[in-house]
Amino acid sequence: MTTDAPDSAASDAASAERYLAMQNSEEFAGLRKTLRGFIFPMTVAFFLWYALYVLLSAYARGFMSVKLIGNINVALLFGLLQFVTTFLIAWFYSRFAARKVDPIADQIAARLTDEGGSK
Repeated sequence: MTTDAPDSAASDAASAERYLAMQNSEEFAGLRKTLRGFIFPMTVAFFLWYALYVLLSAYARGFMSVKLIGNINVALLFGLLQFVTTFLIAWFYSRFAARKVDPIADQIAARLTDEGGSK
């Protein structure tokens, strides 16, 4: 057995206290608010868009079967737009995170690392 077990337990307790303090900080609350401000509206918008596609496919078969170009109909176009929308949301989130979320998260991580190293 090692003799540093009490020091390890004290260190773990100090780390837990630092993380809890950071979790309760205004900076972390602001980060969560910023993230939720993007994620929740985007999720709702995408879900409504997907639900519209499903409902139109189920109840507006005449509209969805309208041919646009050759054998490409509205349903196929809407289905492909689901993929396009998914990739656009991922791209938009990547840009949003790089500008708004990552800098704050990096500051928080640096503060936690600095506080942990100084003790």
